[in-house]
Parts: sequence; C-alpha cells; structure tokens
Amino acid sequence: MSRLALAALATLLIATSAVAADDAAWTALVSGGHVALVRHGNAPPGYGGDPPGFKVDDCATQRNMDERGRAQARAVGEAFRQHGVRVDKILSSPWCRCLETARLMAVGPVENTLAVAASDRSPERLVVLKQMVAGWRGPGTLVVVTHALTVQALVGIMPDQAETVVVRPKAGNEPGIDVVGRIPVPK
Repeated sequence: MSRLALAALATLLIATSAVAADDAAWTALVSGGHVALVRHGNAPPGYGGDPPGFKVDDCATQRNMDERGRAQARAVGEAFRQHGVRVDKILSSPWCRCLETARLMAVGPVENTLAVAASDRSPERLVVLKQMVAGWRGPGTLVVVTHALTVQALVGIMPDQAETVVVRPKAGNEPGIDVVGRIPVPK
C-alpha cells in the first residue's frame, strides 16, 4: 500500500473515531444524568488569562468574548436544542466570558459559582467541583460553563474555546467521573 493510501486510511479512521465520539457524547447528553463541561466562547488572548488588576465583578477589566465567541455560544445552545438535550441546571464561572456564554446558550437559568472556576491553582475549589460533577444524577444534564484550565484540572483535556467535554459520574457510590466524549465547536 502506498504512503498516500496509508495516510488517507489513517485520516478516515481518525475522522470516523471523532464522529463516533461526538455521537456518544450527544447520546449521553440526551439520555440525561451526564455533565457537559463547556469552555467559554472565543475571547481573544493577550495576557495568557486576564489583564493585570482585573476584577471578577467588573467585566471592563477582564478578557471578554468577541463577536465570534458570542456566535459560538449561541451555536452551542442551538446544538443542544437540536439534539433534544434536557438541561436541568446550568452553572457558570463568575468570569464575564463564561456568564455571557451560558446566557447566550439560552438553555435555562444560569447560576454563577466560583467553584466552577477551579484549577490546579485553586485546589479547594477543584475538590468542590469534582464532588459536584461526580454527584450529579440528573435526570437531565448539568451544564458547567467554565475555563480551559478548569476542564484540564478536572479531566486532563484542554478544550478549544466553545468546545464541550461530556462526562458521566461513576455508577453507584464510587467517586469520580469518566469522559464520554468531546463535541467540537459547532460550525
């Protein structure tokens, strides 16, 4: 088999695997009892985070979403509706880019909590977030709108802006969560 044919086959297998993971993620969300970890929409970089001296309660001091990010947030919400995902609860980081993403998704009332802005730099909040996610039983979906570093600290995945990582709490009384799949940014 030629190198070109092998490369084409490898690309097809990767694409097929990605579609299967997307399908598994959507199926899990539709069935309920799962958690959707949604990274906020596009917020242009410039500081590797927020500007020096930012304030969580003052959007003018933060790194915020641009029009592309707002469109992504609306598209994520539309994808949830098109797939028939029942959202029982939406938690958002108090950072403005996360709150705006959650509100623009328009899948239900948004609660903000500092617990979903956890990372390796905030171990106490990370423990609380892990307990919240691992304890979710539905019946519908818990949506957590947060930051890349939060998702990475929680499940080891660094999502793209507006990407969704779907997890399921472990069955029974066993603590923890398992990754079901990833849903890329809707086009």
